[in-house]
Amino acid sequence: MIWDLGGTLADTYPDVDRALASAIVPRPGQDLLSEVALLTRISSSHAISTLAARHEVTERRLRTAYEATKLHWRENPPPVMDGARELLAAVGEQGGLNLVATHRERESAQALVEALDLRIDDMVCAPDGYPRKPDPAMALALLERHALAPEECLAVGDRPADVAAAAAAGVRGVLLETPGVPLEAGGAARVGALREVLGLLHG
Repeated sequence: MIWDLGGTLADTYPDVDRALASAIVPRPGQDLLSEVALLTRISSSHAISTLAARHEVTERRLRTAYEATKLHWRENPPPVMDGARELLAAVGEQGGLNLVATHRERESAQALVEALDLRIDDMVCAPDGYPRKPDPAMALALLERHALAPEECLAVGDRPADVAAAAAAGVRGVLLETPGVPLEAGGAARVGALREVLGLLHG
């Protein structure tokens, strides 16, 4: 299993969305939170640049708010996504590997994995020198590192770029949908909860 991290294994979006919205107005309403959510599901960098232009707020202010969430998580980590531990365990029990491909800096990603005690087998991070998704480089690196055939793997992520990267590497992709956030993801399977992926492990 090739996992995304934030928004897939860890429920990071509520904190990130509220931090970015609160950098625009002190008490953001639901309309602004929904606007931010649509943008962060593309990428945090895209959200920051787009929101800065739309709302005449500096990118630096938004970036500072985003980085503050990582500091907050050191003492108050976000919750593990519902069903994630069960699915991680199921993959391991069946002799599989839980591999992570994330855009996060390694220090931030490792801190999140350790704070949440996520039992993973390996992780690659884009800032280590890999292109960002939808480029398949991270998935291909994991496949090569562990001598895996693409058709033996499944990739789960919450963004279209996650499943597009998987498809480009020859891996079946599964999009974890966020309620109220419509996303296009080509021919990828779609689930509303991670427990639904259990039925796909032998599909």
